[in-house]
Amino acid sequence: MTRLAIAGATGLVGRKMLETIDRKEIPFDELVLFSSARSAGQQVEFQGQTYIVRELTEDAAKESFDYVLMSAGGSTSEHYSPIFEEAGAIVIDNSSQWRMAEGIDLIVPEVNEPKLDRKIIANPNCSTIQSVVPLKPLQETYGLKRVAYTTYQAVSGSGVKGKADLAEGANGKAPEAYPHPIYNNVLPHIDSFLEDGYTKEEQKMIDETRKILNADDLKVTATCVRVPVQDSHSVHMSVTLEKEATVEAIQALFENDDRVVLIDNPQNNEYPLAIHSTNKDEIFVGRIRRDDSLDNTFHVWCTSDNLLKGAALNAVQILEQVMSLKGVK
Repeated sequence: MTRLAIAGATGLVGRKMLETIDRKEIPFDELVLFSSARSAGQQVEFQGQTYIVRELTEDAAKESFDYVLMSAGGSTSEHYSPIFEEAGAIVIDNSSQWRMAEGIDLIVPEVNEPKLDRKIIANPNCSTIQSVVPLKPLQETYGLKRVAYTTYQAVSGSGVKGKADLAEGANGKAPEAYPHPIYNNVLPHIDSFLEDGYTKEEQKMIDETRKILNADDLKVTATCVRVPVQDSHSVHMSVTLEKEATVEAIQALFENDDRVVLIDNPQNNEYPLAIHSTNKDEIFVGRIRRDDSLDNTFHVWCTSDNLLKGAALNAVQILEQVMSLKGVK
């Protein structure tokens, strides 16, 4: 009997997790939905049943679950994930709390596989997820020397408050999620600043890329930017390869790799767009160009739905991956 729980079930990502579980027909015998005390008691309709959302408490976390999808924020995960783990559950956490912790797997199923030294598995940063998937075939075929990211991240990455700032900013309302208006604006600022001038979001992408690709010596840098787009992140990657390559060879590599979808016909204005990625599972790549200012370096443009592949879908894919490793059908 498979007992599955979702913590943070009433949030944007939690609801996307439910939709994805339904769409991908994830098998379970019992489903329990948890939230904060503020949202507990809400009714959620799912697969023809009405679920009453329960408050997440220590006693609840000590119950016997097989799998827990955690989308309730870093401090909540820090407290409750080890309790679920101690009670026997495999916890798949969507926050940044465990990503760089020793012994914790950081997983993108198209790229790597969990070792399960601990029963907590971390879901990476949304922009990292969509970036490492196309980087993986490049790494396998050519090797990677350096990756420089610039991200263009949608407001839904900040949850309902970010979406509200964009929508209500058109009416002149002061922002709540951001330090400056996002409507008709671009913010070169995601998460808090570190002493070296990078933000935590930028450092996450740097550290997580190395960990997921198992490439501690890979040179990585990032600039993360919030843009006035509701859904789907876009990422520009400047990639320096170890082996010689051509634009045509990289296009062919992506064309024949089912982990990504190539859209690269700029003469007809065909390239990946955020609006094309929204509500899609796929990661789209295109605008592949050689950088003539650096040796063996290429530009790659990438778009993906940050609430799906960047969060809920990747978590559910990890769940599928672990279930498969354990022989659950």
